[in-house]
Amino acid sequence: MAKRTSKQTAPARRLPAWKLEDAKARFSELVRCAQNHGPQLVTRRGETAVVVIGAEDFDRLVPPLAAKGALVEFLQRTQLGEIDVERAIDRGREPPA
Repeated sequence: MAKRTSKQTAPARRLPAWKLEDAKARFSELVRCAQNHGPQLVTRRGETAVVVIGAEDFDRLVPPLAAKGALVEFLQRTQLGEIDVERAIDRGREPPA
């Protein structure tokens, strides 16, 4: 594997960090590193922007949507299910006098 001069260690997370411009220029390498070595941090203007992870890691962290059921059922299991979305019947505008 080629030496990454742009690689830095993010102090808070201790993940390999890539500047956004380096990640774009060397995207294939970034993807390979995420698959083979774990999550890769991408920074923009010195701030954490995203973390790139391999598909296997993602599947382990987030079960497939089909396993969760329908979207409505999923939302009802969250705190969003407690929001009252009923609304009064709208009879339209009053006719002009």
